Amino acid sequence: MTNFIWIIGAVISGALGAYTVMYVLIRRNALRIQRDAMEMFQKTRDECASLKSEALKKVESERYALRKEIEQCRIEEKGRMEILTVRETRLERIEQSIENEKKLLSLEKAKVELLRQNLETTQREIAFAQELLQKEKERIAGLSQEQALRELLQSTEKMYAEDLTARMRKLELQGNQEWEQRARELLANALQRYAAPHVAETSTTVVNLPTDDYKGRIIGKEGRNIKALEMATGVEIIVDEQPGTVLISGFNPLRRHVAKRALEKLIADGRVQPTKIEEAVALAKEEIADDIQKAGEEALAEAGLPLLDPRLVAALGRLKYRTSYGQNVLRHSLEVSHIGGMLAEQLGADIRICRLGGLLHDIGKAVDHEVKGGHPEIGYDMMKKYGLSEEIAYMSLAHHETCPRTLEGVICLVADKVSGGRPGARRDSLEEYVRRLEDIEAIATRRAGIDRAFALSAGRELRVIVNAESVDDWQATLLARDIARDIENELTYPGEIKINVIREKRVIEYAR
Repeated sequence: MTNFIWIIGAVISGALGAYTVMYVLIRRNALRIQRDAMEMFQKTRDECASLKSEALKKVESERYALRKEIEQCRIEEKGRMEILTVRETRLERIEQSIENEKKLLSLEKAKVELLRQNLETTQREIAFAQELLQKEKERIAGLSQEQALRELLQSTEKMYAEDLTARMRKLELQGNQEWEQRARELLANALQRYAAPHVAETSTTVVNLPTDDYKGRIIGKEGRNIKALEMATGVEIIVDEQPGTVLISGFNPLRRHVAKRALEKLIADGRVQPTKIEEAVALAKEEIADDIQKAGEEALAEAGLPLLDPRLVAALGRLKYRTSYGQNVLRHSLEVSHIGGMLAEQLGADIRICRLGGLLHDIGKAVDHEVKGGHPEIGYDMMKKYGLSEEIAYMSLAHHETCPRTLEGVICLVADKVSGGRPGARRDSLEEYVRRLEDIEAIATRRAGIDRAFALSAGRELRVIVNAESVDDWQATLLARDIARDIENELTYPGEIKINVIREKRVIEYAR
């Protein structure tokens, strides 16, 4: 029993000792946690005070800057008010002057009305006297007025036919020279202000290789790599004997650029196989799509125009990879926009319509291979679809019309001809060149009285030799004008064509 009591006492003593130790440890941890919390609280309070001080300084600085800006606005507003006051005073003086002019015009109008009434009375008296005189002349001559006039005109035309022809030629040449001089001055001024370089693009692209070993990789086993690349891009890859280069051939510039980028990525990666080719081509197409959007935005910025519908901007960017007779269509459109804006400024036309319409006049070429119809009609429908006005959309039609119905349309037509007709801007294929010469000669030779016709100077001059027996000088003048009109209505050509009609009569006699 005594042992049991001792055991119980020992257990209780152990428990009390353990409790005391645990209490001391817990108390010590609580004090440490409290001390850490106090330190953290003090640190947080110091940081909040620092942030508050910095925020107050920043607010005070912004308040001072705002106060200075408000003061500057007040000064500018005061200056504008002074300018408005001066303009209002000037307008009041102008209005007073206009009122005075109106009063003077009213007085002059009354005087003119009185003179008109007197003139009408006098004209009636003269008409009555002329009628009596004409009846007396007809009674004496035995001819009516129409008969006498007809005989007089016929005899005068026979007597002075050559003089009339020479006079008409002189007046026509004088008028043409004056208008040509004025047109040359306007175009020279516009081209002098905007003289962009242009280079005709070719149908091939060169890719440089680090070493000739890559040619074997590009061709692949049994030519499977080059076949896969040609199939994915739609171009022809030419691996010839020229060291360090591969030639990409194709008439579509967009496909050539995709093939070039894909090939450069494959060369950089070093692994050329059908799977990698598909990945490189897909990545190149994505990059080209980004370039197209960026090119459209940069073209609008270069022309000084606001952004349009993103789909229209993308279509504009696609013109960067489109050519017409070797001329880049996007650069051509920018040139038409700049030249049209300058001509509009000098002629008093709407500058915005000429600049924006000139930039978008060939927008139909971006999708003419996807949509049925000619690019003028496609471009007109696109611009109307994306919210542009009728005046701007009409520029797509105007640059292919013989006589546009608006001044802005005429300016767009002229700017398009100037841009396309500049030396070196475009190049024709041999087939196009020969066909144009044949068409020009065919239009000339289908008229009566023409012996032969020759197209010279790459189609810029047409010499027509007529039969001197059946065509006189007056008819030769009319013939040149008719041939020029037929060529304008039926053919499309850069620049202008000079029509030279030659009538020669040779008389040969022998003295024996």
